[in-house]
Amino acid sequence: MSDDDVTTARRLADRLARLVRVPTVTPADDGPLGPEDARVFGELRELLGELYPRVCAAAEVDVVGRAGLLLRVPGRGGDGGGATALGPVVLMAHQDVVPAPRGNAGEDWAGEGWSHEPFAGVVAPDGAGELTVHGRGTLDDKGALLVTLEAVEDLLGEGWRPHADLWLLLGADEEREGPSAVAAVALLAARGVEPALVVDEGGAVVTGAFPGLRRPMAAVGIAEKGVVTLEIVVEGDPRHAGHASTPPRRGVVPALGRALDALERTPHPAVVDDVTVAMFAAVAPHVPPPLRWLLARADRLRAPLARLLPLLGGEIAAMVRTTTTATVLRGSSAANVIAARASAVVNMRVATSSTAADATAHVERVVARAVGRRGPSVSVRVLDASEPTPASPLDDERWALVSGAVTHAYPDAVVAPYTMLAASDARHVARIAPAVYRFSPLRMTAAQRSSIHGVDENVAASSLVAGVRFYRHLLAG
Repeated sequence: MSDDDVTTARRLADRLARLVRVPTVTPADDGPLGPEDARVFGELRELLGELYPRVCAAAEVDVVGRAGLLLRVPGRGGDGGGATALGPVVLMAHQDVVPAPRGNAGEDWAGEGWSHEPFAGVVAPDGAGELTVHGRGTLDDKGALLVTLEAVEDLLGEGWRPHADLWLLLGADEEREGPSAVAAVALLAARGVEPALVVDEGGAVVTGAFPGLRRPMAAVGIAEKGVVTLEIVVEGDPRHAGHASTPPRRGVVPALGRALDALERTPHPAVVDDVTVAMFAAVAPHVPPPLRWLLARADRLRAPLARLLPLLGGEIAAMVRTTTTATVLRGSSAANVIAARASAVVNMRVATSSTAADATAHVERVVARAVGRRGPSVSVRVLDASEPTPASPLDDERWALVSGAVTHAYPDAVVAPYTMLAASDARHVARIAPAVYRFSPLRMTAAQRSSIHGVDENVAASSLVAGVRFYRHLLAG
């Protein structure tokens, strides 16, 4: 980095550390904010006003949901250039973070594997000597929030104004799929806003993410899997429940176990869709043969690839099929009591080649077959469902703007589209916007990616500099 970049990196690191020190843990439920949550999110809003006075002075602000913020920087119809020349633009990030141990509450953060207190906002070199911000939310998602606001603040200070309206949507409950983003989208729709372009968190600039690819890969999500939460309930004759000393021949817990085992052994069909083909096409020129040959011909080899890719496991396998996993199990209320009812909550991430209904039907068939007609009664109930989003375009100037901004910030990266496996607030905005791209403009190692929702979450200060560069180029060219 240049001397100016080193100075900027230190300034950005110190600012992000201040954001991390405000412990905006996602509220526990969707009801009104409790006094402590209201205080903490209010503290963060005051800090954003202090750090970004030009943004706050230029923007009209609506509070959406409970503590989400929707800021509108009015378009002036001038020579703002960049993305807003195409129409209204929505840039998204979220203020909330997942829980982590709190030192000031006496919680043992070191015992849980953290090298630094999660909400202390420590700025210190990492193991390789690179200046790094340590703490919960540095990657998910306060780092992206910071670089977005920094870019807009800098541009406004230079006299730039957007051509069309620029909207900044800062959610407050993304981590539990809360109401802030839904309320913001409803407000935008009521005002007749039709965003030409939306950018939210998603992929990043990652290393070692693709077999054979030695260069960093800038993975930009152009679609998002659906999410379905199911409850599988197995119920038996209450007369067969009771004391554990006399177990029945066909108990509900073994039946539930058979059902869950069958789901694991009977995965959903694998399909190589258009987004995956586009990702392979982008990566193909940068990997060695024979993999290069295979990826370049992916469109003609969809069927064999659909059989091969699931064998690789991990993210590659999850890209080509709906995934199913049990998350919450319930059975007996005591160690010596046989349950009359056992249940499992199952989380599905629905592939873009499928639908929530088709994925649910697959589970119903597998579970019914596993439990059998002579077993206890079994039912599958949908607790919550959202469909996969449509794919955003790759063949027009919106993709060109996003991919060009990535290349400007990270010249060594291979830009590739992909389907986002996790859920984000962007899926709500996709209802009113035809072009939604999911990309966090930060460089992440494999260890850093694992730290998201885990321990020792951290981001390099140099990534923050590049992230600001991405948004500046996107907005102003």
